Amino acid sequence: MGTVNQTCTSSFILLGLSSDWKIQILLFVLFLAMYVLTVVGNILIIILICLDSHLHTPMYFFLTNLSLVDVSYATTIVPQLLVHFLEDEKLIPYLSCTAQLFFSLGLGGIEFVLLATMAYDRYVAVCNPLRYSAIMHDGRCVRLITASWIGGSLNSLIQTSITFQLPMCTNCVIDHISCELLAVVRLACVDTSSNEVAIMASSIILLMTPFFLVLLSYIKIISTILKIQSTEGRKKAFQTCASHLTVVALCYGMAIFTYIQPHSTPNILQEKMISLFYALLTPMLNPMIYSVRNKEVKGAWQKLLGQFYELKLKLTPS
Repeated sequence: MGTVNQTCTSSFILLGLSSDWKIQILLFVLFLAMYVLTVVGNILIIILICLDSHLHTPMYFFLTNLSLVDVSYATTIVPQLLVHFLEDEKLIPYLSCTAQLFFSLGLGGIEFVLLATMAYDRYVAVCNPLRYSAIMHDGRCVRLITASWIGGSLNSLIQTSITFQLPMCTNCVIDHISCELLAVVRLACVDTSSNEVAIMASSIILLMTPFFLVLLSYIKIISTILKIQSTEGRKKAFQTCASHLTVVALCYGMAIFTYIQPHSTPNILQEKMISLFYALLTPMLNPMIYSVRNKEVKGAWQKLLGQFYELKLKLTPS
């Protein structure tokens, strides 16, 4: 027992996805490719928005923050996962585990609040277009972004602090791909009902409340769109929301399913798949969704590529 306690204060063991070497190598190649696409795609979106003055609007200011959150979240989880694919003993130091839980939980909370903020932006654009500039001015946008970052970080600080105060005297093996909140809480050898209440409370504040705000915004948006007489007008109004609505549909469902019922019997494989979804798939797909389904972003890409082509022609010797 003494050895176990001593080990737990220095490091944890992550079981990961598989112990089969060939499968781990295959997953390493697959996840590395997805991570590279995630980083490149989100950084390119940020660069594009910074370079194109036509995209200097509240919607793309929020999208810049979303891309920053996505690439940061993926970087919190995936590099450590890739390293563990190449190691026999998947150790993660105690402090690294604490930091991983703090940043992943914080960035996840920030993203949910940020998506609600983007829904409010789309609501104003569709339902109150004449006052859009007056309502979504720079100061308000900055305050909304600041509130999302502070809210997510504060919740993460509280959850991380109370989680790592638990005596983890059973074992140091985390049956997960990362130091995920529910997986770490399950290591405790004491009653964790207070932690479950805290998880439920933070889920209501940072998950369910933003979700209902998004839902309310889109009820208002759809109601307004249906009142538009022309088919072209309805199509144009819907296109302003299509990309964000797709991202919202991807992000909220699994998080609600995972965190809103901490008392339920855990399905470990399901939890791992959901973590992979948020760490790899969602951050990789978001920039693609906004590039493919958004005319302004596609136009900006074409303009930027055209400028690079013209520059290349000028620099190429005759």
